[in-house]
Amino acid sequence: MAKYLIARQLSGKKIITNDGEDFGRLVDININELTGKIENLVVEPNPDSDGANKLKKEDGMVHINYDAVTAIGDYVIVEKRNVSYE
Repeated sequence: MAKYLIARQLSGKKIITNDGEDFGRLVDININELTGKIENLVVEPNPDSDGANKLKKEDGMVHINYDAVTAIGDYVIVEKRNVSYE
């Protein structure tokens, strides 16, 4: 049975790629109002992360498509090859 976590429980979790790179910290999530599905994660990038610094920034935050998420636990794990570098 799948566990559902509310946004408050996810806020502040570290975003880490599948190869161990610390992308940053989860600040917010964007949800499609019509479908109720999570569209992307709003992340405060780690200034030491080369990958996060390559992502397009919006108000200092980066957006990671939810399709890149592979696991959520103590950390949010994202598949690096599925992260869009626009």
